[in-house]
Amino acid sequence: MMVRLNSINSSLKPGARSRIKPLDIKTKVIVVLGLTSSGKSGLAVKLALRLRSGQARRLGYKGAEIISADSRQVYRGLDIGSGKITKKEMRGVPHHLLGVASPKRVFTVANFKCLADKKIKEIVSRGKIPIVVGGTGFYIRSVVHNVVIPAVKPNKKLRRELEDKTPEELAQILRRLDYRRWKEIDKKNKRRLARAIEIAESLGKVPPLKADPINADFKLIGIKTGKDKLKKLITRRVKGMVKRGLINETARLLKNGITERRIREFGFEYQDALKYLNGEIESKEGLANSIIRRTLDYTKRQMTWFKRDKDIIWITDPRKAYATVRDFLAH
Repeated sequence: MMVRLNSINSSLKPGARSRIKPLDIKTKVIVVLGLTSSGKSGLAVKLALRLRSGQARRLGYKGAEIISADSRQVYRGLDIGSGKITKKEMRGVPHHLLGVASPKRVFTVANFKCLADKKIKEIVSRGKIPIVVGGTGFYIRSVVHNVVIPAVKPNKKLRRELEDKTPEELAQILRRLDYRRWKEIDKKNKRRLARAIEIAESLGKVPPLKADPINADFKLIGIKTGKDKLKKLITRRVKGMVKRGLINETARLLKNGITERRIREFGFEYQDALKYLNGEIESKEGLANSIIRRTLDYTKRQMTWFKRDKDIIWITDPRKAYATVRDFLAH
């Protein structure tokens, strides 16, 4: 997929002018995406290790570095509940945009895009291939299509007013404010609904997202996983999460001054862990079962998002990913 890039932003501030030069037309970026628990991080690491080979060096590449595109893994202290890759699992491959933001402050897709664009430029300057990996579709889209994002600051007062409303109530508010945005948004995602309302209140409506041309060639590889296999992977992931200390991690966030309201914004894993701590969920088994059920529901919404992008090459066998990357870099 060829898109053209205007510039790379070097600041956290949305809308800030960049001092970094545009990417060269020959810049190549690999994107590995897929549903929760599908094995994205593992495949990205394997690809990065292969790009250290003699064959890759003959093509002029010195290896690869990985950029995480996950809306929760950017926060410090959200390790277990967000499924953040461990040092051991990284296998020596440099990873970026993990734990770079305070959980006390909202980190927007505009913040992510600024940092991701900067990291892509830095990795390319070292003669390496950037590999963007994650399951947050909007984060990936913002980079691949160079989406221009409205620079609207978080409205704390409005967020407090919206906090206790259900997704259905938020959707109705957005529908009254901006019917076009209401039609396309994930109506079960409270955080995204609240942000859309915030932007609509500030600007009158959510402006259509514009895609500026990007000076880079992206190859999107999606991991396709059957329903039964995915359920097994999710079950194993969630049970491991509870065993490794999701409850203690959530309690530590509270101890460090993160409010329950803010913790609930980090997703259903932390929402359910809070319910366990508050006695609303009685057992660890009940906690795991609730998260498994909600994760399966979430993966359906993820797939709906990814299906929109016809440039994704879906693979079931890692060998196809290796071959796809080899051909991509050779041409």
